[in-house]
Amino acid sequence: MSPERFAVRLRMLRKRRNMTQETLAKKAGVSRAYLSRLEMGRHDPPLSRLRKLAKALGVPVTELLG
Repeated sequence: MSPERFAVRLRMLRKRRNMTQETLAKKAGVSRAYLSRLEMGRHDPPLSRLRKLAKALGVPVTELLG
């Protein structure tokens, strides 16, 4: 999956849960700046970060990659 496609998916899932970037970043244990870069498609996160983001969003990793 391209970083741009992942970015759109991540942002959509975060907004569906009415979460701010700050809230999701804290729950996932990443900085808000890093999360922002993910949502802009500037990073391709490693599997360990995908797992943290998925857990914070309450979704399986496969839904993040959907």
